Amino acid sequence: MEITGEIQDIIYRNEVNSYMIAEFETDEEATTIVGYLPFVNAGETLKLVGKFVEHKEYGRQFKVDTFEKLMPQTLGALERYLANGKIKGIGEALAKRIVKKFGEDTIHIFQHEPKRLAEIKGISMNKAREMSEDFIQNWEVWQIVGFLEKFGIGAEYAKKVFDLLGIGAIEEIESNPYILIDIAKGVDFRQIDKMALDLGIQYDHEKRITSGIKYGLIKSTYHGHACVVKNNLIDFVISLLDVSTDNVEDGLISLKAKNEIVLEKREDKEEYVYLTSFYKAEEEIAFRIHRLQMAKNIKKVIHIERELKKVENNSHIQLSDKQKEAVERVNENNVTIITGGPGTGKTTIIKTIIDIYEGKGKKVVLCAPTGRAAKRMTETTGKEASTLHRLLEIGKINDESIYNNTSDYEGAPIDGDLVIVDEMSMVDMFLMNYLLKCIYQGTKLILVGDEDQLASVGPGCVLKDLIHSEKLATIHLDKIFRQAAKSKIILNAHRVNQGENFLQKGKDELSEEVKEDFFFIKGNVQEKMLQEIISLCTGRLKNYGDYDFFENIQVLSATKKGLLGTKELNKALQEHLNPNVNHLPEKTSMGAIFRVGDRVMQIKNNYDLYWEKIIEGKKEMGSGVFNGEIGTIIEVKENEKQVEIKFDDEKVAWYEFSDLDQIEHSYAITIHKSQGSEFDVVIMVIPPASPMLMTRNLLYTGITRAKKLLIVVGMERVVEFMIQNVESKKRNTGLEFKIKKSKV
Repeated sequence: MEITGEIQDIIYRNEVNSYMIAEFETDEEATTIVGYLPFVNAGETLKLVGKFVEHKEYGRQFKVDTFEKLMPQTLGALERYLANGKIKGIGEALAKRIVKKFGEDTIHIFQHEPKRLAEIKGISMNKAREMSEDFIQNWEVWQIVGFLEKFGIGAEYAKKVFDLLGIGAIEEIESNPYILIDIAKGVDFRQIDKMALDLGIQYDHEKRITSGIKYGLIKSTYHGHACVVKNNLIDFVISLLDVSTDNVEDGLISLKAKNEIVLEKREDKEEYVYLTSFYKAEEEIAFRIHRLQMAKNIKKVIHIERELKKVENNSHIQLSDKQKEAVERVNENNVTIITGGPGTGKTTIIKTIIDIYEGKGKKVVLCAPTGRAAKRMTETTGKEASTLHRLLEIGKINDESIYNNTSDYEGAPIDGDLVIVDEMSMVDMFLMNYLLKCIYQGTKLILVGDEDQLASVGPGCVLKDLIHSEKLATIHLDKIFRQAAKSKIILNAHRVNQGENFLQKGKDELSEEVKEDFFFIKGNVQEKMLQEIISLCTGRLKNYGDYDFFENIQVLSATKKGLLGTKELNKALQEHLNPNVNHLPEKTSMGAIFRVGDRVMQIKNNYDLYWEKIIEGKKEMGSGVFNGEIGTIIEVKENEKQVEIKFDDEKVAWYEFSDLDQIEHSYAITIHKSQGSEFDVVIMVIPPASPMLMTRNLLYTGITRAKKLLIVVGMERVVEFMIQNVESKKRNTGLEFKIKKSKV
């Protein structure tokens, strides 16, 4: 059905994709509308096409499919439109004066006689011209919505397209619809293709073929691949476009000639296809790491054995032969990898390296991929660690610049004699390349991580590729130290990694010394498992170790979906742990209710978000909150339309209501999101989920997040399946190959 009326108030707007909830008034009634409405503001008159739906919580709403912006129908509506803040220099008072003077001719004046605006006191000729230009631009941009909608592309994409192409967007798209593949990550290719075919482009047109190839390559990177086997790519494009093998081969030749892709033949006789930026990133990593390794070892410490003995005496510890070997390899090499599971002594090695080299006047820089990993590194070493993003001073490097090889990031050189990177399994190929760009020749680089954990979220498999190249000094730590061997958490982590089931009393002979820090609560009914989790989080563990949920406990789930996925767990845990009994202000956003006291997580990098924190009585200010950082809501400010969040590293940031799509509740988080973090108590939920997701390294990663107590709540058959499922999807990368053949 179709309704016409005016936007009275915007309740919620997602600034990224323009999804909106608003109050809408027609001649007959006031109603709530929901849908993607880019370029729409309060006070505007719209014709909406859609249907009324019944929301289980919010009642009757009009769900918008498409819309058309209309000229304001009354002088009152026109006045509200001019005063909505989108036309520079016009507020409520000036809007009233303009409409009062020009009445029904107001729109005509803005569009065709802007000089007459200067008849109003306070408006100069320049200001009049600017107001007219703003009015016309605001009026024209919405047309792109209708244009894209004709070809099956929803309004949620329209704002992003306009932001990149500007007012001439329609003309540019009409001349080459496939431009959308290059400028808007995540766009549905089939929609773009339909649009192009409807505009008359031929099935075998070069632009169509090359865009299909690039789409296939980009899509593969979402799954962590750096490249694609050529024959597999050809099969994909043939299926996608219904064209011949010769067509695709010609497209590959064309893209190669334009330097948009690179083809690489390897020893396995396969040919791999890369987007150029991905190939260059691997090539630069291989070149830089080889050059760094081959540089003169100017940071070497003389008589390292004597220095090791000093550290042992001063710290009253006995280093194992493997730990001593690791320190000696660091001393002999400019690049060293230290890998091993929990309890194998990685932290002791890091602390020993710090003690020796700082004792010789060397500057040691510590860093990790995430804020929580850096914080944990600081806690375990007693020395300040930074996130890689902060250390490298990485600003906005957007996805499109990576895919299209337009990122010109050169980096800020790192002032340090040794750089130690922890949690290396989380570092993707682009972050590794940026890091190597910033390291001076002669600096020692020590990479520490566990290659059996989950791979990075971003593309590549850097740690594994570096290790498997066998070109870099690598120490594999496999011995569990005596103290660590008393923990069932650590013992079970290693058992899982070796394909063995959990240690359980009555089934295994356990030493009396082994701590009871691991419990497996089996369940088959998800509703009962949910009650177990709520019980564990709401006081059941108090007597066990005086554990408080907000201080010590973190729930992890293998999945986002279902009753025991993070979305539903967060709702249930919020209800039991943080009900709004004091009726404090709260804010609903994207189906979630944010309250004072809620645990929340930042879910995307925001380099611009301002923050403050107090350190030893002094105020520190900065910007940037990054994906994975966890904090607590300390205030919801209705008047300012802001939510104030204090993060675990003590910084305080203020979020506009429109920015709340950047955070989500973190009473429960996915195992993927927990990587690089440790928590005193972990309650890990293992419900049934997609077999592709339920892998050994996912289970292993979850187990290794717990420091003092781990409780697994799950289905025994699912856990047993995960332990045996080593089919974690192999990523297509070429870094190992490039390092093996690299020469300065």
